[in-house]
Amino acid sequence: MRTQLQAAEIEHYGDNGFVILEDFLTPDELEGWRAAVMEAVEERGDVRIPGFQGDSGGFYGRVFLQRVNLWQTSARMKALMLDERLGRLAAELAGVDGIRIWHDQTLIKGPWANPTAWHLDVPYWSFSSRDALSIWVALDDVTLENGCLFFLPGTHREATFDNVGIGQNMGELFQVYPQWATREAVAAPMRAGSCSFHNGLTAHGAHANMTPYLRRAMTCAYMPDGSRFNGKQNILRPEQLARLSVGDPLDDDAQNPLLFSRSSSGVGCRV
Repeated sequence: MRTQLQAAEIEHYGDNGFVILEDFLTPDELEGWRAAVMEAVEERGDVRIPGFQGDSGGFYGRVFLQRVNLWQTSARMKALMLDERLGRLAAELAGVDGIRIWHDQTLIKGPWANPTAWHLDVPYWSFSSRDALSIWVALDDVTLENGCLFFLPGTHREATFDNVGIGQNMGELFQVYPQWATREAVAAPMRAGSCSFHNGLTAHGAHANMTPYLRRAMTCAYMPDGSRFNGKQNILRPEQLARLSVGDPLDDDAQNPLLFSRSSSGVGCRV
């Protein structure tokens, strides 16, 4: 795994709201991630999020197979997702002192899967931060044909926490941000084992999968340490929600483990 960032990569992320790291995993690591993800997905069955009901159907259910917080139900995924090195990279890109997991998730587009509409991430989450970000690891070669990501560079600097749902209208986000409708999108094809990081307020979407093969990706969303509850449920179970008031710190290590902190060492797992 790549554990060092170049100054140009950090600058690119700051300017554009995303950065691509080619060959992030070694070939052996890639095989290990693939095996762990697919095993964890099979074990999870049709439960999308622990503590919630099963998978959704309709158009959205045909966008991708989404299984959230596999680290909570799979020992192999816990070892991968709680790796301190991932937290260190995320903290360095975000320019924050500490990073917690918000949630991991598979984003597996099946053959002929629907496109993913333009959207922002943070407005869905239970905290509001301009420094939140996600890693997106390609487990297969990701191409223009099978559903690669697209980004609108620089939108993270302009976005508010307003949003629209991810539905069938690819450009519905532009009802909230009409000035983005004429922006040039940047495609992000990647070789298997590569990854991208993107800011949680960077507008992004993905093509449909126009092939008879899977397009597998494993992702994880990161929350700056010290973030506070904004009143939205998102992935929080009802019993967790009942214990929180707006403004409370989201520092429950059982739900949002601290991966990396500049003030301490040995926080996460090393694999």
